[in-house]
Amino acid sequence: MHFGWWIIWILVIVGVVWAINRAQEGSTSSRPQRETPLETLKRRYAEGELSTEEYEERKERLERDR
Repeated sequence: MHFGWWIIWILVIVGVVWAINRAQEGSTSSRPQRETPLETLKRRYAEGELSTEEYEERKERLERDR
């Protein structure tokens, strides 16, 4: 009987760990793992962090350095 409770607890712990890992995979898969520099630049411009002049200048520099 005592052995049965150990098995139940082990299964509960494994299930919780599995559920946590599964939840973390879902949250990270919704966004790309790494953005390219141009994607980062576009995102920052879209969020209003950069002015149009800054965006154009940095975009030209990135395209030139390719």
